[in-house]
Parts: sequence; C-alpha cells; structure tokens
Amino acid sequence: MNDLERITELENRIGYSFQNKDLLLQALTHSSYSNEQKILKQKNYERLEFLGDAVLELVSSQFLFEEMPDKTEGDLTKMRSSLVCEPSLAFCANELELGDYIRLGKGEEATGGRKRDSIRSDVMEAMIGAMYLDGGFEIARTFVLRFILSDLEHKKLFYDSKTIFQEIIQGEGLGSLSYEVVSETGPDHDKLFEVEAKINEKTISSGSGRTKKAAEQQAAYQAILRLKK
Repeated sequence: MNDLERITELENRIGYSFQNKDLLLQALTHSSYSNEQKILKQKNYERLEFLGDAVLELVSSQFLFEEMPDKTEGDLTKMRSSLVCEPSLAFCANELELGDYIRLGKGEEATGGRKRDSIRSDVMEAMIGAMYLDGGFEIARTFVLRFILSDLEHKKLFYDSKTIFQEIIQGEGLGSLSYEVVSETGPDHDKLFEVEAKINEKTISSGSGRTKKAAEQQAAYQAILRLKK
C-alpha cells in the first residue's frame, strides 16, 4: 500500500479528508523515518504534536467545564489529566488502529516502536494539530469529541482500571492481587515493560507499556474485560 492509499484509508476511518495531504503524512511520520531519508527528507510529527497538545487541552477543558458544572477546579484538572495522558491517548489510537499507518525507520520498527504508547499517543496529538491547521478549530474539536472524549464510561474503565480491578477483587473476595514484570526491552530512555496481573499467584492477564504503571493499567483493563465475560 503506497502513501496515498494509506492516507485515503485513514481519512475514511476518521471521517475527514485533508485539503493538504502532506500535513496528515507529516503527522504520521516518526523522526526515525525522516532521518533515514537521504534525498527527499520528510518532516516528522514533533511540531504538529506540540500544536495538537494545546488544542486537545483546550477542547477537553471546555468539554469538562460544560459537562460537569458541579465539579471543582481541582476535580476538573484531575479528570483532564486522566483523559489526555499518554496511556489514554494510546488507547484511543489503538481503537483507530493508528499504529498501522505510522511511518517508522527500520531500527524503530525492529524494536517494536509501532506498539509503543509514547509513539501512538504522540501521533494522536500530531493528527489533532494537523487537522487544526488544515480545517480549523471546529474540525479538530469534532475529532477530539468523537475519538477521545466519547464513550467516557467505557474509557473510564480503562483510565481507572487498576482501582476498579482492585475493588472487584476485594468486593468478590477473589484473593490476593499482584503484578509481576515479566520482561523489559529497549534502551533506558524508552523501555517497554511487559506485566502480568495475578490473583493468588495465578496469571489472569498481561499488559505492556512504556512504564510499569502503564503496563499494569493495561493488564488490569484486560483482566476486567475477562472477568466481565
């Protein structure tokens, strides 16, 4: 699949067609990919990510302010932080299967960069920045509301998965809950942790993340889904 086909497919997923296709292509381009291009060097997503982060904060702040009039400033700040944190954005990116469209360098690809929460969350923010530049604030706001701030009850299950899982275990008297790191890969500045959630030393689920906390969160979320089934 060439770049144009990839872009068209992704545009169909997000429900928006870019006037400037290069902006979307830039939003999908990791620095490792652009650094490998010797002749036609591609711009990477880092500047768009910076812009998208600001747009995302404004949209989520307005959304929470309007939807939760009884919450204090402190409560709203805490909720916004959980909505736009790295694991949460990576979760939203995963629902879009965004990892399939990211352009990575060979080295980054080989070390599992396509599955890293840090990269997928960065690309989500870069796409928001690209939409803002291409179509204006309302286009970017529509994307955020649809793909990040929608279905909050389900997403809250993910955001608060460790707490919710602990409450389930205690409430139903299932035993002792623990998390165990089973592997660490990658350099010190960008590790990928694999964690297993265990009840009474029996493995229930597993998860991965750039930090131990993120990996535990993913493992807890998968465990909750399993218990619900």
